[in-house]
Amino acid sequence: MANTAYLVLENGMVFEGEYFGAEGEITGEIVFATGMTGYLETLTDQSYHGQIVLQTFPLIGNYGIIPSDFESAAVGPTAYIVKHPCQAPSNFRSEGSLDTFLKRRGVTGLCGIDTRALVKVLRERGVMNGKITGSRPGEEVLEEIRSYRIQNAVGAVSVRERKLYKAGASRYTVALLDFGMKENIKRELLGRGCDVWVFPWSSTPEEVISASPDGIMLSNGPGDPAENRSVIRNLQALLGTGIPIFGICLGHQLLALANGFETRKLKYGHRGANQPVRDTGSGRVYITSQNHGYAVQSVSIDRHVAFESFVNVNDGTCEGISYKDIPAFSVQFHPEACGGPRDTAFLFERFIHSMEVKKNAAGS
Repeated sequence: MANTAYLVLENGMVFEGEYFGAEGEITGEIVFATGMTGYLETLTDQSYHGQIVLQTFPLIGNYGIIPSDFESAAVGPTAYIVKHPCQAPSNFRSEGSLDTFLKRRGVTGLCGIDTRALVKVLRERGVMNGKITGSRPGEEVLEEIRSYRIQNAVGAVSVRERKLYKAGASRYTVALLDFGMKENIKRELLGRGCDVWVFPWSSTPEEVISASPDGIMLSNGPGDPAENRSVIRNLQALLGTGIPIFGICLGHQLLALANGFETRKLKYGHRGANQPVRDTGSGRVYITSQNHGYAVQSVSIDRHVAFESFVNVNDGTCEGISYKDIPAFSVQFHPEACGGPRDTAFLFERFIHSMEVKKNAAGS
C-alpha cells in the first residue's frame, strides 16, 4: 500500500493523496496541463523547471514510457501530480511504467487527490506555490511555501558547451540558442537540411557569429523572461547582424524584450495541446501545443517596429510577432509539436525561406 502524502498550497488548503514514483518533500510552483496525451513530452520538457505539474486528464501513463518520444534527457518538472497513474501500460513501444520511471529518476509523484477541485482553485485564484509532503503541515511550512521562487531557471537547464549536429544533406547552418530546448526543434531543423550548432544560453554574439550561421533559432525554456538581462543584451546585438531569427515560446518573449516590448505573468498560463490561435493576416485558426506562464503585452508592441501575427482565440493574448525591418519572427506556441496534428510546421519553412532570401542577396 502506498504511503499517504499531502499537497499543501500557499493559501493553506491541503489535499490528501498517496505517493507514487519517488517519495520525498518537494516545493514548487503548481501549474496544470490539459493534454489528454503527451505526458512523456510534458515530463521531459525543461520549460517546467521548478514547477510541480498537475495533469487535468485523470488517467496518465496508459501507453507507458517511450524514450524516443522524450523532449530532453532529463525530467523537467520538480514533481508530478495525477489522479490515476496507470500501473499496467499497453503499448508495443513501451519500456516500462510511469511509476517505475519516476522512481528511477528520483522524481516525486502524488496521486489520488481531487485533481478537478485543485484545477478549479488554480483557475480561480491563479498559479500558486505548493509543497508535497509526507506529514501534516504546520504554519512554518506555509511560510516556506510562500517564499519559494524559481531562480536561474535558464542557466540550470541549458547545455554547457556548444555542439554541432550534422544534417544528412546540408543546405544551411543554424545557431540554436538553448534556453531549455525541446529536442523536436532540433529534429525539425535537421530534417530540413540544416546543420545545427546548439549554443549555451550565455553565448556571446561573437561566439554565435563565429559559427557563420545562416539563421538563428531561439528555443523555449523556463522562468520569467525579463530576468534574463544578459541574454536580452546579446540578442540586441544579434539583431543588428541581419541574420534571420526565429523564436519559439521563451525565445519569442526574449526577442520581444530585446526590441523594447514588455512581458507579464498570466493568471494560470497556457499549458496543453489544444490551444487555438488565429492568424491575424488570413483569419485562419490553428490548434497548437503550448507551455508558458508569461506573455508579451500586446499594447507594448511598437507598431512601427513589428505587428502581432497570431493571437490566442480564448483570451486575446499575443501568440506571435513579425518584425518589419529585420528578418525576424517569433511565436508563443510550439510549431515543432503536434497540436493540430502538424498545423503550424509551415513556420519552419518560413524560417528556411528567410535564410534562402538572405543567402541569395549575399550572393548577388
